[in-house]
Order: sequence, then structure tokens, then C-alpha cells
Amino acid sequence: MKKNSNDYVIRILDSPLAVNAGEWNGLLAAQSPAGILNPFMRHEYLAALHTSGSATPKTGWTPRFVTLWQGDTLVGACALYLKAHSYGEYVFDWAWANAYAQNGLDYYPKALIAVPFTPVPGARLLARDAAERALLVKALVAWCDEEKLSSMHVLFADEDDVKACEDAGLMLRHTVQFHWTAPPTGYRDFDDFLMTLSQEKRKKIRQERRKVRDAGITFRWSLGAQISSADWDFFYLCYERTYLEHGNAPYLSRDFFHCMERSMPENWLLFVAEHDGAAIATSLIAVNYCPDCASGTFDAKNLTSAKDSMENPLFQGLTAYGRYWGALARVDCLHFEACYYQPIEWCIAHGFQSFEGGAQGEHKMARALLPVKTTSAHWLAHPSFADAVERFLEREGAGIDHYLEDLERRSPFKAHAPQPPSDSRMPS
Repeated sequence: MKKNSNDYVIRILDSPLAVNAGEWNGLLAAQSPAGILNPFMRHEYLAALHTSGSATPKTGWTPRFVTLWQGDTLVGACALYLKAHSYGEYVFDWAWANAYAQNGLDYYPKALIAVPFTPVPGARLLARDAAERALLVKALVAWCDEEKLSSMHVLFADEDDVKACEDAGLMLRHTVQFHWTAPPTGYRDFDDFLMTLSQEKRKKIRQERRKVRDAGITFRWSLGAQISSADWDFFYLCYERTYLEHGNAPYLSRDFFHCMERSMPENWLLFVAEHDGAAIATSLIAVNYCPDCASGTFDAKNLTSAKDSMENPLFQGLTAYGRYWGALARVDCLHFEACYYQPIEWCIAHGFQSFEGGAQGEHKMARALLPVKTTSAHWLAHPSFADAVERFLEREGAGIDHYLEDLERRSPFKAHAPQPPSDSRMPS
């Protein structure tokens, strides 16, 4: 393919380790005006999924990283996986797979452009500009067609990705998540935030927090290299137990979190709940990667107040992501405290403007996480099935719009209080 008489070459790589980490992360940084790295698209994160055995052919995730080159320069890339199932995706297409099977057709393997096990919106199609992103999408569709794959799916894409996919004729699908967002001026403290909520919601949150305090539970947090190996071990004990209690093995191995501790500790914030000095629960939060981290000058101790952070341009637009939690003891409302209130209070104190609570969960709205529409893009090779899915997505999309309208009428904020924008995702 050509653009302005310059040759472009597509190379398909069978491992994230075949991509130079610096080149990949440099391209990722270019997706954000501030150069902030989405932690889940960092090369270190994708490589850890592979080397730890969490996302490999053995678990149904066969990597085919698609790269676009101009000479010796990497100008576009995406993390594509050939999938033998639809687990760990959070955009559900089981009905589509069943429809294929009922008609004697193979839905698997399919092509998935996503971060395994991670329903976090962000850049999926890395490129230097819109024109090269369009070239990347065109190449992806052509490759999937040549490989006779049933379909291609770009999950939790950002606005630039969505536009490129829509322009290329892919079908769009929407889901709803719940995110907390601070106003541009921030909040003085957690009580200041509470005062913007309706009396009912404010009272409920205070009651839930009081129950945890009255049970004798205290919290401590650690950021980056401050998280000890013992705390990582305890986190995984809780994380694994939570999965096993629901009858499933955890998606992520202990070795994956060893990799996180070694290769990108600055992206993790750990809350530990204690009772009588003994740890009983944890909540692991991801945080955006800031430029100071790369130079080694980032120090959590310097984040002393929201004012300090809000006035530092390096920390403007930063986001925290609720990811994993687990507990060894049952305490009423402990989950809400560990997974919502402690992270939100931390974000307020440190000038972070957004906290993404993860996939689904309408109950989060009562905790002031507002609905946000997320978008995925889909290509199906079979014309008749593509037509059927397109009609289905039109109906589903109308339902999503009605659902969002209903949620907006149930805002947890006071009627007269200025509300944060409901679709204000941070740079990816």
C-alpha cells in the first residue's frame, strides 16, 4: 500500500516480544496529547500477559500483533489475537457464535483487537495520524479476509479508533460503564464531594462507610515501588480466592503480577484493609503512567494535596482504574469501601480527575459513578450474517440510548449542583 508515494509494509508478529518495547510505547504515547501511557496498552503489560501464560494459545489467545512500517519506522500497530472462544472480553457475542453454529458455520477462530481480560476504554489502533490509522484498519480487514476468519472485533476503542473503523464500514456496538469524574476545579476533600450529592445518596454513603469503621476496619495504601512483595502475595491470595469462590480459576497468574511488580510498579495502587492489625482484604487499582515515571523523578510522597496535583500539568487528566479485589473475611459494605470510596478519596486527595469502575454495575451509580457509553467496532465476513448483526445492533443501540436516558434521570447529584460530564474519558 502507498501514501504520498512512500511505501508501507504490514508485518504480522506472533508475539508481543517481537515488537520493540520502546517503539511500541513511543507510538502509544503519541495517542495522548500529554504523552500519558494507558497502562493496559503498555508493551510491558501485553508482554506480561504473554510470558506469564495468561493470554497464550494454550488459553485461547493466539497473538498476531499487526504492525505498519514505513521503512524502518513503526508507524502503526495493534494487539490482535486469534480467539478460540469469547471468554475474557466483556463485549458478549456468544449469540452470534451460536447462530453461526446453528447454520453449520465456524465462528471461531475470530480476530480480536483488545487487551485480554481488560474492559478499559483506550487506544487500540496505534498510529501517528488519522491517515495511517485508516491504512491500518484497511490492512486488518484485508488480512482477516485472506485468513478466512469469520470476523474482526475492536473492543473498547477510543474516539479516533471508532472514526477510523466507521469510515472503513465496520459496525459499531455500544455498552455502558460507570465512571467517577471530578469537576475541573476538583474537590477539597471527600466531604466536599459528598455535598454535591442528593441527601439520600449522601446519607447512604456515610452509612456504608460507618459500618466498615464500626467493624474495626482500617485501610492503608501503597503506590508503585512502595508496594511490598508481601503485599503483592497477599493481594494474589485474595484475588485468587474470590475467583475460586465463584467456581472459576483466575484469568491472571501469580507470575503476571510478579511481572507487574518488576516491570511497571508505578502503574499500581494497592489498598489493604486490616482488622486488629491483620490484613483481611485488598483492592488493586491501576493508575495512568506519567512522564515523570520514565525519568525516575516520580515520588508518591510529593503528591501531598489535590491543589499540588491540579496545578502540576503532569498530573492533569490522570485516571485511576478499578481492577481487582478480594477478601478473606466478610464485612458488611467492605467491597464498596475498598473498591469505590477509598479509591475516590485517594483520587480527590491527589488530583486525579477520573476513576473508572470497570464493566457494568448499575449499583455504582448510587456511589456517584456516572454512565458512560463505550464503543466497539465489528466486521463480519459473511454478508448475510453481517446484515443480520447490523439490524440487531440498530435495535440494541436504540435500547442503550433509552437506558442512558433513564439513568440520567436518576442522577445521584443534587438538582442544582454542577455535575461532571458523563462522557469525559481521559486521554489514552
